[in-house]
Amino acid sequence: MNATNPIILIPARLGATRLPNKPMADIHGQPMIVHVWRRACESRAGRVVVAAGEQQIVDAITAAGGEAVLTDPALASGSDRIAQALKVLDRRQQHDFVINLQGDLPTIAPRHIGAVLLPMVDPAVDISTLVTPITRPEEITDPNVVKAVITIPPKQSGSLNIGRALYFSRAAIPAGDGPYYHHIGIYAYRRAALERFVTLKPSILELRERLEQLRAMEAGMNIAVVCVDTAPLGVDTQADLERARLALA
Repeated sequence: MNATNPIILIPARLGATRLPNKPMADIHGQPMIVHVWRRACESRAGRVVVAAGEQQIVDAITAAGGEAVLTDPALASGSDRIAQALKVLDRRQQHDFVINLQGDLPTIAPRHIGAVLLPMVDPAVDISTLVTPITRPEEITDPNVVKAVITIPPKQSGSLNIGRALYFSRAAIPAGDGPYYHHIGIYAYRRAALERFVTLKPSILELRERLEQLRAMEAGMNIAVVCVDTAPLGVDTQADLERARLALA
């Protein structure tokens, strides 16, 4: 593995519109962001820091024994937030790979957090992410479930499938018979790729689909995918929160 010193950064802010104060939502006596931080620590994939938009989130993580850094609450995206946090945390540039783990995935499997680094053995890969086959037909047409169009070689025995992303969309693509893939919101960046990405302006397809990763693709960056067995529950609504509470009971 070429990643000699990765860091896991978890961006979190209180300004979500569908579920206000989402990182602080209670799940069995602990804020959701603490559950995500714990999954990241359990992965043992690297140093774990929450990049917080507000002091309340910092306080919750430090009270749990974790590390957090305060970032500008006005930042436009999670990638901007982790890039700012990285500058503060690692001025000597000791971390060569950065995992961006969304703060609303409290049920993510720790083994999947480490798996996102696997494609980085290929020096041509700039960014890697996770996908899983869609098994519920209603997700195919659900615009809230992002579909990944990927090329995956035949699986090696006992290994995870690793391939290349061709496109991401909220639409049901590609056409024809065959599997659909659900994109999971976790990324690994080469440090230089992250630093380049946050200097790019939002792209045409990114604005059209409302998918930030298309900015990287339009700029010619190479995105690899790892196909895993399950998707974590993303918490965007009160109903999602109730499902997460049941899953973590």
